Amino acid sequence: MRPFVYERATGPEHAAALLSSDREATLLAGGTNLVDLMKLGVARPSLVVDINGLPYDRVDHRPDGSLVVGATVRNSDLAGDPGVRRRFPLLSQALLAGASGQLRARATTAGNLLQRTRCVYFQDIGKPCNKRAPGTGCAAVDGSHRDLAVLGTSDACVASHPSDMAVALAALDATVLVRPIGDGQGPSRIPLTDFYRLPGDTPDRETVLRRGDLVTGVEVPPPPVGAAMRYRKVRDRWSFAFAVVSVAALVALDEDGALRGVRLALGGVAPLPWRAREAERMLTGRRPTRDLVRAAAEAEFAAARPLPHNAFKVGLAADVLAETVLSLAAPAGGGR
Repeated sequence: MRPFVYERATGPEHAAALLSSDREATLLAGGTNLVDLMKLGVARPSLVVDINGLPYDRVDHRPDGSLVVGATVRNSDLAGDPGVRRRFPLLSQALLAGASGQLRARATTAGNLLQRTRCVYFQDIGKPCNKRAPGTGCAAVDGSHRDLAVLGTSDACVASHPSDMAVALAALDATVLVRPIGDGQGPSRIPLTDFYRLPGDTPDRETVLRRGDLVTGVEVPPPPVGAAMRYRKVRDRWSFAFAVVSVAALVALDEDGALRGVRLALGGVAPLPWRAREAERMLTGRRPTRDLVRAAAEAEFAAARPLPHNAFKVGLAADVLAETVLSLAAPAGGGR
């Protein structure tokens, strides 16, 4: 292991200054992803900045119905929060599906959002990977890519994003709260759907954060009145595994049974939490018949670029998306 310096941040300004001072510095919260990458030699920081002492460990339910989750709130505390379970069950379900109890007790909000892909070539420093080592190539294209992305990929990278929580937050219209480097420089509120970058020719740049920017939390607006929501995850085994395909769905019906509001996000199929905008557009304002919902799900994948061993994801994801919407829109209100 490469030697590194460990510093405990005494405040937000101290953390930002340390992060800005060293291009090879990184932040430590729960460490459930970082420590693994350091053991593999993928992450080789010269400075590790511990932010666990910063004042970002609260779950706040605001009078207007919105939710603010601090960056260092543990996944177990968020998943078990009574207000989250009652008003944002989609988020709790995603967290409970994402990891074992031991990992949830350490993993944090910001760490979950910023976790790196589990592509085997990214994790193997002996293999080419444009995300880990720009310009070396993408071994996954002709190699093992069954679990990787089919939407939003490029010739440079086909990795998938591993987070369950981020998919739920995308469907909940969450905003990432950031303490920008310096005073008044850069945005302090970034919609989660704008927070991540598609790989393009620079897959090593995964978010819009700049060095020194510090994620302080996530804000979730109140859900629409009467909304039903659910997180569904398809994985290779019932015990904790990363998503082959996942769907986060929120729907609200008007009195005539038409969809006055629908928010859909997909996991396991893209390099970021994929907001299904085309499917939402086709469904909003219309009665959710089986044929319509299926057509909307299939339209979302019209621009998919599957590889030989993950082409099955297109049909699987469309099926899960359609069935999830139909179950939420059923008269019995399943999942409310």
